[in-house]
Amino acid sequence: MNKWLYLVLLFTVSVISCKRIYQPPAITASNNFLVVEGTISGGPDSTFIRLSRTVRIFSKLTSKPELNAIVTIEDDQNLVFPLTETGNGNYGYTGLNLDHTHKYRLRIKTSNGEQYLSDLVQAVDSPPIDSVSYDVNCSPTAGPGLNVYVSTHDQTSNTRYYRWDYQETWIFHSFFPSYYYSDGDTVRYRNQYTQNVTHCWASDTSSTIILASTTNLSKSVILNNPITFVSSTSEKVETQYSILVRQYELTPEAYDYYSAIKKNTEQIGSIFDAQPSTIQGNIHCISDPSKPALGYITAGNPTSQRIFIANYTLPAWAATYPYPDCHIEPKCCYYNFSGVDQVDFYINYKKSGIPHWLVPIDKINALGDPIGFYASSQECVDCTIRGTNKMPPFWKPLINQ
Repeated sequence: MNKWLYLVLLFTVSVISCKRIYQPPAITASNNFLVVEGTISGGPDSTFIRLSRTVRIFSKLTSKPELNAIVTIEDDQNLVFPLTETGNGNYGYTGLNLDHTHKYRLRIKTSNGEQYLSDLVQAVDSPPIDSVSYDVNCSPTAGPGLNVYVSTHDQTSNTRYYRWDYQETWIFHSFFPSYYYSDGDTVRYRNQYTQNVTHCWASDTSSTIILASTTNLSKSVILNNPITFVSSTSEKVETQYSILVRQYELTPEAYDYYSAIKKNTEQIGSIFDAQPSTIQGNIHCISDPSKPALGYITAGNPTSQRIFIANYTLPAWAATYPYPDCHIEPKCCYYNFSGVDQVDFYINYKKSGIPHWLVPIDKINALGDPIGFYASSQECVDCTIRGTNKMPPFWKPLINQ
């Protein structure tokens, strides 16, 4: 009996010791392909092209911008428009005002000498957006929130392929309002107009590919195509929310490219979903044809529309804030506590040597000179950590926001 048990144990150990973790080539490959994002804007608006490199799936890097590249736009008559590097892999040109009788392409020379060229594309202008709208939704999967839609049409029915992206902007608030601040040496009264840190603005851009086609319709009409969903618990809708939707007309080839990208990135998860496919863009490495590049350059004028949604027009939703442990510090911060100046130690960071240890909220002893200050951590008081206190130029302020 012991002999057989020994043999079984020996076999089990040998099998386990022979196991090896399988690392698929897609995970272990040190790919460093160029990714090109953007549209050549045909009108007075600025053209923005973003260059980056692919990263490994388990890399700690989420983005690897391509810096110090030479990027130009050229037409089929060899007219060249140089783009200016604006940082973080972004390159721009203001006011191209393209001649729509010509075709255009992008030329790139990277800092390591690689050269890329896109196919010549015709500049096509999107028809106007008819409306950006929303409704209040409560679905069993997404829960309560806002559905945002776009509607459009092309009277000539020449436009059959559409793409949209968007930028969201909203107001959010710190957990505690702050009426005082420290200049490092002294606590001073905070000017709420020039030194406000209680309410800020934050922005985000679309992260999914939004497409629609009217090829199966007799007329090119899009009605209430879904753009995004905003949860009722999001701080985006706590006070006021705005969304700018941009619409692009696509060629059939560009639509096929974006459709393939969408399937490969958003619709893969089970055996019933679309399976990965080879994606061929219109950008090519001319210095090394065997090296792929990712991206599809289009040209033309997008159209856009912005809406604002005020909280008072919505149900009585309660936002969930990213402040898990905000509280006023106990036993702090007094000028003289057992012979210790806690204000200097905890708040006046130049004297304590602890940068922004605590931020003053309000004075203790409101009837006379303060004997100290209520204080909390910077994350709970200063909203500029997560956004900006500079109101965007397009913003439409609400009363008492």
